[in-house]
Amino acid sequence: MLKEFKDFIAKGNVMDMAVGIIIGAAFTAIVGSLVADLINPIISLFMGGVDFSGLYALLGDGEYGSITEAEEAGAAVFAYGRFIMAIINFLIIAFVVFMLVKAVNSTKKKEAEVKAEEPAGPTELELLTEIRDALAKK
Repeated sequence: MLKEFKDFIAKGNVMDMAVGIIIGAAFTAIVGSLVADLINPIISLFMGGVDFSGLYALLGDGEYGSITEAEEAGAAVFAYGRFIMAIINFLIIAFVVFMLVKAVNSTKKKEAEVKAEEPAGPTELELLTEIRDALAKK
């Protein structure tokens, strides 16, 4: 069983996946900061200073100054503002990932075009024919 586990871990796909997960986690932190620290304040500015994450509806009795106060008091809150922010974050992250994939695909396409422009070497059949003809002359 230990040998099977070592074989599984040693496969290239597992290592590639691990690297992808680590880079993805780091990328998530960068995009999260981009959204929270740069984009959300701009959106809030255009929306008249509204902080979506603070929007909520109280599901019960009481009156609280903020969603944090309501949650600390144990009140049930319908935090629809956080949901709106999650949607905005998702859309921004999806757009950034789309742009990255588009850039990578563009690079791959250019590499393929360069390879297509390079003259192809002789085919296997041409080489075999050449060898046959050389042997026939002897």
